Amino acid sequence: MLLFTPGPTPVPEFVRVAMSEPTIHHRTPEFEEIFATTRTLLKEVIGMPEVLMLASSGSGAMEACVTSLCQTKLLSINSGKFGERFGKIAKAFGIPNIEIKNAWDTPASVESVLETLKQNPDIDAFCIQACESAGGLRHSYEEIAKAIKDYNPKIMVIVDSITAMGVEKLDVSCVDALIGGSQKAFMLPPGLSIIGLSQQAIAKIEERNVGFYFNLKTELKNQVKNTTAWTAPTTIIIGLCAFLQKAKSIGWDKIYQQTKARSLSCDKAMESIGLKIYPTKPALSMTCVYDEASDTLRKHLKTKFNVNIAGGQDDLKGKIFRINQMGLIEASEISWVINAIELSLADLGRRPFDGIANQVFLENYFSLLK
Repeated sequence: MLLFTPGPTPVPEFVRVAMSEPTIHHRTPEFEEIFATTRTLLKEVIGMPEVLMLASSGSGAMEACVTSLCQTKLLSINSGKFGERFGKIAKAFGIPNIEIKNAWDTPASVESVLETLKQNPDIDAFCIQACESAGGLRHSYEEIAKAIKDYNPKIMVIVDSITAMGVEKLDVSCVDALIGGSQKAFMLPPGLSIIGLSQQAIAKIEERNVGFYFNLKTELKNQVKNTTAWTAPTTIIIGLCAFLQKAKSIGWDKIYQQTKARSLSCDKAMESIGLKIYPTKPALSMTCVYDEASDTLRKHLKTKFNVNIAGGQDDLKGKIFRINQMGLIEASEISWVINAIELSLADLGRRPFDGIANQVFLENYFSLLK
Protein backbone atom coordinates (compact mmCIF):
# COMPACT_ATOMS: atom_id res chain seq x y z
CA MET A 1 0.00 0.00 0.00
CA LEU A 2 1.33 3.43 -0.95
CA LEU A 3 0.62 5.75 2.00
CA PHE A 4 0.02 9.24 0.62
CA THR A 5 -1.95 10.80 3.45
CA PRO A 6 -0.62 14.17 4.71
CA GLY A 7 0.37 12.61 8.02
CA PRO A 8 1.27 10.10 9.08
CA THR A 9 3.71 9.77 6.21
CA PRO A 10 5.62 6.55 5.41
CA VAL A 11 8.65 5.72 7.56
CA PRO A 12 11.66 5.08 5.27
CA GLU A 13 13.66 1.89 5.67
CA PHE A 14 16.81 3.68 6.89
CA VAL A 15 14.75 5.27 9.68
CA ARG A 16 13.10 1.95 10.60
CA VAL A 17 16.54 0.34 10.78
CA ALA A 18 17.82 3.10 13.10
CA MET A 19 14.78 2.69 15.37
CA SER A 20 15.12 -1.11 15.45
CA GLU A 21 18.33 -1.00 17.48
CA PRO A 22 18.05 -2.24 21.08
CA THR A 23 16.36 0.28 23.36
CA ILE A 24 18.69 2.43 25.44
CA HIS A 25 17.87 4.24 28.66
CA HIS A 26 17.09 7.95 28.33
CA ARG A 27 19.28 8.89 31.34
CA THR A 28 22.57 7.72 29.85
CA PRO A 29 25.55 9.41 28.13
CA GLU A 30 24.76 7.36 25.00
CA PHE A 31 21.29 8.86 24.61
CA GLU A 32 22.42 12.33 25.63
CA GLU A 33 24.90 12.27 22.74
CA ILE A 34 22.12 11.36 20.28
CA PHE A 35 19.88 14.03 21.82
CA ALA A 36 22.59 16.67 21.48
CA THR A 37 23.19 15.80 17.82
CA THR A 38 19.46 15.91 17.11
CA ARG A 39 19.09 19.33 18.80
CA THR A 40 21.96 20.73 16.73
CA LEU A 41 20.51 19.40 13.48
CA LEU A 42 17.03 20.70 14.33
CA LYS A 43 18.38 24.17 15.07
CA GLU A 44 20.03 24.18 11.64
CA VAL A 45 16.73 23.30 9.94
CA ILE A 46 14.51 25.63 11.98
CA GLY A 47 16.93 28.56 12.23
CA MET A 48 15.91 29.60 15.75
CA PRO A 49 18.03 30.09 18.90
CA GLU A 50 16.48 27.23 20.85
CA VAL A 51 14.52 24.06 20.16
CA LEU A 52 12.52 21.70 22.37
CA MET A 53 11.31 18.14 21.78
CA LEU A 54 8.22 16.95 23.64
CA ALA A 55 6.78 13.45 24.03
CA SER A 56 3.41 14.41 22.53
CA SER A 57 1.57 14.91 19.29
CA GLY A 58 1.64 18.39 17.79
CA SER A 59 -1.42 19.33 19.84
CA GLY A 60 0.67 19.05 23.01
CA ALA A 61 3.12 21.61 21.63
CA MET A 62 0.21 23.86 20.65
CA GLU A 63 -1.12 23.68 24.21
CA ALA A 64 2.30 24.34 25.73
CA CYS A 65 2.87 27.41 23.55
CA VAL A 66 -0.57 28.91 24.26
CA THR A 67 -0.34 28.44 28.03
CA SER A 68 3.29 29.56 28.25
CA LEU A 69 3.20 32.57 25.93
CA CYS A 70 -0.32 34.01 26.33
CA GLN A 71 -1.14 35.83 29.55
CA THR A 72 -4.03 38.19 28.80
CA LYS A 73 -5.81 37.48 25.47
CA LEU A 74 -5.19 35.29 22.43
CA LEU A 75 -5.91 36.15 18.80
CA SER A 76 -6.14 33.06 16.58
CA ILE A 77 -6.84 32.37 12.92
CA ASN A 78 -9.51 29.74 12.28
CA SER A 79 -9.45 28.55 8.67
CA GLY A 80 -9.83 24.87 9.48
CA LYS A 81 -9.71 22.16 12.15
CA PHE A 82 -6.26 23.07 13.39
CA GLY A 83 -6.80 26.81 13.60
CA GLU A 84 -9.98 25.98 15.47
CA ARG A 85 -7.89 23.93 17.90
CA PHE A 86 -5.97 26.98 19.13
CA GLY A 87 -9.29 28.51 20.21
CA LYS A 88 -10.34 25.28 21.93
CA ILE A 89 -7.06 25.22 23.87
CA ALA A 90 -7.58 28.81 25.01
CA LYS A 91 -11.13 27.98 26.12
CA ALA A 92 -9.97 24.90 28.04
CA PHE A 93 -7.58 27.06 30.09
CA GLY A 94 -9.91 30.02 30.52
CA ILE A 95 -7.79 32.28 28.33
CA PRO A 96 -9.83 35.01 26.57
CA ASN A 97 -9.72 34.36 22.83
CA ILE A 98 -10.74 36.19 19.68
CA GLU A 99 -10.95 34.26 16.42
CA ILE A 100 -10.70 35.55 12.89
CA LYS A 101 -12.76 32.92 11.10
CA ASN A 102 -12.49 32.33 7.35
CA ALA A 103 -13.69 29.71 4.89
CA TRP A 104 -11.30 26.76 4.78
CA ASP A 105 -10.03 27.78 1.34
CA THR A 106 -9.31 31.39 2.34
CA PRO A 107 -6.06 32.62 3.96
CA ALA A 108 -5.88 35.24 6.70
CA SER A 109 -5.15 38.83 5.76
CA VAL A 110 -2.77 41.33 7.34
CA GLU A 111 -5.55 43.92 7.40
CA SER A 112 -7.99 41.80 9.42
CA VAL A 113 -5.30 40.95 11.97
CA LEU A 114 -4.16 44.55 12.46
CA GLU A 115 -7.75 45.79 12.74
CA THR A 116 -8.46 43.20 15.45
CA LEU A 117 -5.31 44.17 17.34
CA LYS A 118 -6.32 47.84 17.27
CA GLN A 119 -9.74 46.96 18.67
CA ASN A 120 -8.23 44.72 21.39
CA PRO A 121 -5.10 46.31 22.88
CA ASP A 122 -4.89 43.58 25.55
CA ILE A 123 -4.01 40.86 23.01
CA ASP A 124 -0.55 39.55 23.88
CA ALA A 125 -0.30 36.44 21.69
CA PHE A 126 -1.23 35.47 18.14
CA CYS A 127 -1.63 31.96 16.68
CA ILE A 128 -1.73 30.87 13.06
CA GLN A 129 -0.94 27.86 10.88
CA ALA A 130 1.74 28.10 8.21
CA CYS A 131 -0.23 25.38 6.45
CA GLU A 132 -3.81 24.63 7.53
CA SER A 133 -3.83 20.99 6.53
CA ALA A 134 -7.61 20.55 6.85
CA GLY A 135 -7.91 22.17 3.41
CA GLY A 136 -4.32 22.36 2.19
CA LEU A 137 -4.23 26.13 2.71
CA ARG A 138 -1.04 28.21 2.98
CA HIS A 139 -1.30 31.31 5.18
CA SER A 140 1.13 34.17 4.53
CA TYR A 141 2.17 33.89 8.16
CA GLU A 142 5.50 35.66 7.57
CA GLU A 143 3.82 38.84 6.28
CA ILE A 144 1.31 38.80 9.13
CA ALA A 145 4.02 38.15 11.73
CA LYS A 146 6.08 41.09 10.47
CA ALA A 147 3.05 43.38 10.55
CA ILE A 148 2.30 42.31 14.13
CA LYS A 149 5.86 42.92 15.31
CA ASP A 150 5.90 46.32 13.59
CA TYR A 151 2.65 47.16 15.39
CA ASN A 152 3.66 45.78 18.81
CA PRO A 153 6.89 43.77 19.17
CA LYS A 154 5.79 42.43 22.57
CA ILE A 155 3.01 40.30 21.06
CA MET A 156 4.05 36.65 20.94
CA VAL A 157 3.71 35.09 17.47
CA ILE A 158 3.02 31.33 17.56
CA VAL A 159 3.10 29.47 14.24
CA ASP A 160 1.88 25.90 13.82
CA SER A 161 4.19 24.64 11.08
CA ILE A 162 3.47 20.96 11.68
CA THR A 163 2.73 20.43 7.96
CA ALA A 164 5.26 23.02 6.76
CA MET A 165 8.44 22.30 8.73
CA GLY A 166 10.80 20.37 6.48
CA VAL A 167 8.66 21.20 3.42
CA GLU A 168 10.00 24.67 2.67
CA LYS A 169 12.49 27.15 4.11
CA LEU A 170 10.45 28.98 6.75
CA ASP A 171 10.96 32.64 7.57
CA VAL A 172 11.25 32.82 11.38
CA SER A 173 12.50 36.41 11.67
CA CYS A 174 9.26 37.54 13.36
CA VAL A 175 8.22 34.22 14.92
CA ASP A 176 8.47 33.42 18.64
CA ALA A 177 7.37 29.78 18.62
CA LEU A 178 7.48 27.45 15.60
CA ILE A 179 5.72 24.11 16.10
CA GLY A 180 6.54 20.88 14.27
CA GLY A 181 5.62 17.21 14.47
CA SER A 182 7.38 13.92 13.86
CA GLN A 183 4.83 12.26 11.55
CA LYS A 184 4.96 14.78 8.71
CA ALA A 185 7.98 15.84 6.62
CA PHE A 186 10.38 14.12 9.05
CA MET A 187 8.76 10.76 8.14
CA LEU A 188 8.56 9.28 11.64
CA PRO A 189 5.82 7.63 13.68
CA PRO A 190 3.53 10.03 15.59
CA GLY A 191 4.45 10.90 19.17
CA LEU A 192 7.09 13.66 19.08
CA SER A 193 6.46 17.39 18.81
CA ILE A 194 9.03 20.12 18.20
CA ILE A 195 9.09 23.77 19.25
CA GLY A 196 11.56 26.34 17.94
CA LEU A 197 11.85 29.38 20.22
CA SER A 198 12.98 32.99 19.88
CA GLN A 199 14.98 34.75 22.61
CA GLN A 200 11.87 36.80 23.43
CA ALA A 201 9.84 33.62 23.88
CA ILE A 202 12.55 32.10 26.08
CA ALA A 203 12.45 35.17 28.33
CA LYS A 204 8.66 34.95 28.64
CA ILE A 205 8.75 31.22 29.36
CA GLU A 206 11.34 31.79 32.12
CA GLU A 207 9.20 34.56 33.59
CA ARG A 208 5.83 32.75 33.50
CA ASN A 209 6.78 29.19 34.56
CA VAL A 210 3.37 27.68 33.70
CA GLY A 211 2.12 24.10 33.87
CA PHE A 212 3.49 20.76 34.98
CA TYR A 213 4.07 18.22 32.20
CA PHE A 214 3.95 20.90 29.49
CA ASN A 215 6.03 23.37 31.51
CA LEU A 216 8.43 24.77 28.92
CA LYS A 217 10.64 26.37 31.56
CA THR A 218 11.25 22.93 33.04
CA GLU A 219 11.97 21.49 29.62
CA LEU A 220 14.36 24.30 28.72
CA LYS A 221 16.30 23.79 31.93
CA ASN A 222 16.77 20.10 31.07
CA GLN A 223 17.09 20.12 27.30
CA VAL A 224 19.97 22.60 27.21
CA LYS A 225 21.77 19.85 29.17
CA ASN A 226 20.76 17.30 26.50
CA THR A 227 18.20 15.51 28.62
CA THR A 228 14.43 15.84 29.16
CA ALA A 229 12.26 16.67 32.14
CA TRP A 230 10.20 13.50 31.69
CA THR A 231 10.74 10.19 29.91
CA ALA A 232 11.90 10.90 26.37
CA PRO A 233 10.47 9.08 23.30
CA THR A 234 13.91 7.60 22.76
CA THR A 235 13.14 5.48 19.70
CA ILE A 236 11.52 8.35 17.79
CA ILE A 237 14.37 10.72 18.65
CA ILE A 238 16.88 8.14 17.40
CA GLY A 239 14.85 7.93 14.18
CA LEU A 240 14.72 11.73 13.92
CA CYS A 241 18.48 11.94 14.31
CA ALA A 242 18.91 9.44 11.46
CA PHE A 243 16.46 11.33 9.24
CA LEU A 244 18.08 14.72 9.89
CA GLN A 245 21.55 13.32 9.17
CA LYS A 246 20.27 11.85 5.88
CA ALA A 247 18.51 15.10 4.95
CA LYS A 248 21.67 17.11 5.66
CA SER A 249 23.67 14.80 3.40
CA ILE A 250 21.12 15.29 0.60
CA GLY A 251 20.91 19.03 1.29
CA TRP A 252 17.81 20.82 2.58
CA ASP A 253 17.80 23.22 -0.36
CA LYS A 254 17.58 20.26 -2.72
CA ILE A 255 14.78 18.69 -0.65
CA TYR A 256 12.86 21.97 -0.67
CA GLN A 257 13.33 22.31 -4.43
CA GLN A 258 12.12 18.74 -5.07
CA THR A 259 9.13 19.16 -2.76
CA LYS A 260 8.07 22.39 -4.45
CA ALA A 261 8.48 20.91 -7.92
CA ARG A 262 6.53 17.79 -6.96
CA SER A 263 3.70 19.73 -5.33
CA LEU A 264 3.24 22.36 -8.05
CA SER A 265 3.46 19.74 -10.78
CA CYS A 266 0.91 17.49 -9.10
CA ASP A 267 -1.49 20.46 -8.84
CA LYS A 268 -1.08 21.04 -12.59
CA ALA A 269 -1.63 17.34 -13.29
CA MET A 270 -4.91 17.32 -11.36
CA GLU A 271 -6.13 20.40 -13.22
CA SER A 272 -5.21 18.78 -16.56
CA ILE A 273 -7.85 16.08 -15.98
CA GLY A 274 -10.56 18.53 -15.00
CA LEU A 275 -10.13 18.51 -11.22
CA LYS A 276 -10.17 21.68 -9.09
CA ILE A 277 -7.52 22.62 -6.56
CA TYR A 278 -9.46 23.57 -3.43
CA PRO A 279 -7.55 26.34 -1.58
CA THR A 280 -7.15 29.77 -3.13
CA LYS A 281 -3.56 29.71 -1.89
CA PRO A 282 -2.33 26.08 -1.88
CA ALA A 283 0.35 24.87 0.51
CA LEU A 284 3.31 22.89 -0.84
CA SER A 285 2.84 20.12 1.71
CA MET A 286 -0.13 18.55 -0.06
CA THR A 287 -2.31 18.64 -3.15
CA CYS A 288 -5.89 19.27 -2.04
CA VAL A 289 -8.60 18.68 -4.67
CA TYR A 290 -12.27 19.63 -4.44
CA ASP A 291 -14.33 16.67 -5.66
CA GLU A 292 -17.83 15.86 -4.41
CA ALA A 293 -17.35 12.19 -5.30
CA SER A 294 -14.04 12.00 -3.46
CA ASP A 295 -15.00 9.16 -1.11
CA THR A 296 -15.88 6.89 -4.05
CA LEU A 297 -12.62 7.82 -5.77
CA ARG A 298 -10.55 7.24 -2.62
CA LYS A 299 -12.13 3.82 -2.06
CA HIS A 300 -11.38 2.81 -5.65
CA LEU A 301 -7.78 4.01 -5.35
CA LYS A 302 -7.26 1.95 -2.21
CA THR A 303 -8.91 -1.28 -3.35
CA LYS A 304 -7.66 -1.41 -6.97
CA PHE A 305 -4.40 0.53 -6.97
CA ASN A 306 -3.16 0.20 -3.36
CA VAL A 307 -3.03 3.99 -2.93
CA ASN A 308 -4.18 5.53 0.35
CA ILE A 309 -4.94 9.26 0.24
CA ALA A 310 -6.85 11.41 2.76
CA GLY A 311 -10.35 12.85 2.64
CA GLY A 312 -11.93 15.88 4.29
CA GLN A 313 -13.48 16.66 7.67
CA ASP A 314 -16.62 18.42 8.88
CA ASP A 315 -18.27 20.35 6.02
CA LEU A 316 -15.63 19.08 3.61
CA LYS A 317 -16.20 15.41 4.43
CA GLY A 318 -16.67 13.58 1.15
CA LYS A 319 -15.87 16.73 -0.84
CA ILE A 320 -12.08 16.87 -1.01
CA PHE A 321 -9.13 14.52 -1.26
CA ARG A 322 -5.59 15.31 -0.15
CA ILE A 323 -2.34 13.88 -1.54
CA ASN A 324 0.78 14.14 0.61
CA GLN A 325 3.87 15.92 -0.75
CA MET A 326 5.92 15.94 2.50
CA GLY A 327 9.15 14.06 2.97
CA LEU A 328 11.56 12.17 0.75
CA ILE A 329 9.20 11.04 -2.02
CA GLU A 330 10.43 9.48 -5.24
CA ALA A 331 9.04 10.96 -8.47
CA SER A 332 8.07 7.43 -9.50
CA GLU A 333 5.80 7.07 -6.47
CA ILE A 334 3.85 10.29 -7.02
CA SER A 335 3.71 9.39 -10.71
CA TRP A 336 2.02 6.10 -9.73
CA VAL A 337 -0.53 8.02 -7.62
CA ILE A 338 -1.31 10.46 -10.44
CA ASN A 339 -1.75 7.63 -12.95
CA ALA A 340 -3.95 5.75 -10.49
CA ILE A 341 -6.21 8.78 -10.07
CA GLU A 342 -6.64 9.21 -13.83
CA LEU A 343 -7.25 5.47 -14.29
CA SER A 344 -9.80 5.53 -11.46
CA LEU A 345 -11.70 8.39 -13.10
CA ALA A 346 -11.88 6.24 -16.24
CA ASP A 347 -13.03 3.16 -14.28
CA LEU A 348 -15.75 5.28 -12.65
CA GLY A 349 -16.93 6.57 -16.02
CA ARG A 350 -15.96 10.18 -15.39
CA ARG A 351 -13.45 10.71 -18.21
CA PRO A 352 -11.51 8.47 -20.63
CA PHE A 353 -7.91 7.70 -19.75
CA ASP A 354 -5.37 9.34 -22.07
CA GLY A 355 -2.32 9.61 -19.79
CA ILE A 356 -2.30 13.40 -19.86
CA ALA A 357 -2.05 13.80 -16.07
CA ASN A 358 1.27 11.99 -15.80
CA GLN A 359 2.60 13.72 -18.91
CA VAL A 360 1.79 17.13 -17.42
CA PHE A 361 3.32 16.13 -14.09
CA LEU A 362 6.61 14.90 -15.56
CA GLU A 363 7.02 17.84 -17.95
CA ASN A 364 6.46 20.36 -15.15
CA TYR A 365 8.44 18.46 -12.50
CA PHE A 366 11.66 18.12 -14.48
CA SER A 367 11.44 21.65 -15.87
CA LEU A 368 11.20 23.01 -12.30
CA LEU A 369 14.29 21.04 -11.25
CA LYS A 370 16.50 22.64 -13.91
